[in-house]
Amino acid sequence: MKLSIIIDNLSSASSVKRSMDSVTQHNTQQAQRQAAMAVLAHAEAGEIAARLRTIPLPGHQDLREPENGLVMLRGRVGGDGAPFNLGEATVSRAAVRLASGEVGFGYTLGRDGEKARLIALCDALVQSRDFGGLVERDVIAPLREQLMIRRKQAAEETAATKVDFYTMVRGEG
Repeated sequence: MKLSIIIDNLSSASSVKRSMDSVTQHNTQQAQRQAAMAVLAHAEAGEIAARLRTIPLPGHQDLREPENGLVMLRGRVGGDGAPFNLGEATVSRAAVRLASGEVGFGYTLGRDGEKARLIALCDALVQSRDFGGLVERDVIAPLREQLMIRRKQAAEETAATKVDFYTMVRGEG
């Protein structure tokens, strides 16, 4: 009797571990996709296309042709105020399916449908077992490096114009 309880507990513990591993893997993949989208959204379409030319792309088809639309921007007065509609922004979106079945979605501010399609293609490739590492290494990582360099330069240019009022010398009048 005790042996069957132990075996049942072990098998249920094993299934719990498998489902926890599945959830962890899903969360890791989701975080990886989000990080890739953050980089791709700030990159230029030409930069993404140039990086994608360096890898052999699998067969793919557009599920949703690039299209433009509007989204409502919301804001808050103060940090905790009631939300209000700030205005609208133009966005482009697209969806791509790889021949192996992975589906990618791409959104970008503005009216750049080709950029939205390239982002969707990268999103699908990031999910692929065969291409995920390759796209991360040859497309996402170099674009991330360029983005960090641009941000650092902008921060340095901004810091150069900073005025420190505590170190200014007062005139002796």
